[in-house]
Amino acid sequence: MPRPPSQSPQFSSVADVGKRLSTAGYLPDGQIATTVFLADRLGKPLLVEGPAGTGKTELAKALAAATGSELIRLQCYEGLDEARALYEWNYKKQLLRIQAAQGTDGADWGTVHDDIFGEEFLLSRPLLTAIRRTEPTVLLVDETDKADVEVEGLLLEVLSDFQVTIPELGTVTATRRPMVVLTSNATRELSEALKRRCLYLALDYPSAEREREIVLSRVPDLAAGLAEQLVRTIRALRALELKKSPSISETLDWAQTLLELGLDTLDEAAVRSTLGVVLKHASDQERAAAELRLN
Repeated sequence: MPRPPSQSPQFSSVADVGKRLSTAGYLPDGQIATTVFLADRLGKPLLVEGPAGTGKTELAKALAAATGSELIRLQCYEGLDEARALYEWNYKKQLLRIQAAQGTDGADWGTVHDDIFGEEFLLSRPLLTAIRRTEPTVLLVDETDKADVEVEGLLLEVLSDFQVTIPELGTVTATRRPMVVLTSNATRELSEALKRRCLYLALDYPSAEREREIVLSRVPDLAAGLAEQLVRTIRALRALELKKSPSISETLDWAQTLLELGLDTLDEAAVRSTLGVVLKHASDQERAAAELRLN
């Protein structure tokens, strides 16, 4: 069995992770920084699971920025297949090549076959692209739980040896292993086999203090008192039974909105006029209006 390719450590310590992620605009707590450090040192994929909007994708983006890596993203969805995840052939271009060869004297099928299954006709998708890169790479497999079980099998094969077999071209083995982040909203249970290959990080919405720090770091011109009001209101909204609770990114959008409007307090009028920034369902807005007494 071939050994997986090596991966040079990107971080020197847990503190280094915290510092560089913070510089990239992501404020990690101790658990996040430690898990990222271990994933880097052990060369393990990192599985980040939690509710939508808790910063899972942003963590992968920040890792790419902090390490100067290219971010390659595979967005998972129901019906995703190997052709969209790994590679496929450019059939239209192949057909044109075959038609052109038919008008060439002496062209036989063997010659044409070898020609149309070359690099020129290969369409590389995210998994193959990440494996073939020789520069630092972060591979983000986003919302893994939305993909079919068959895609998990493909991920197991790729993440075990970091190699892909293309029947017409042979085996492609990574010379530089990418840093891999898989995210899941926990809408279904991922297989134990996939989990065994990963380090696990559970993310939830941050504490009030940490979310306030995130707001002030990303929207530094916002007054501290207004940031406090904003986070308190966001937490009250998340406590309601909503179709979609406000994400951290929506908290930041709301903070920027208040700044752009020149508001210095988040009173009932301000909440009522800007609620569409964070709640995107009419029923959620109605419930919030009733619970927060905005009528």
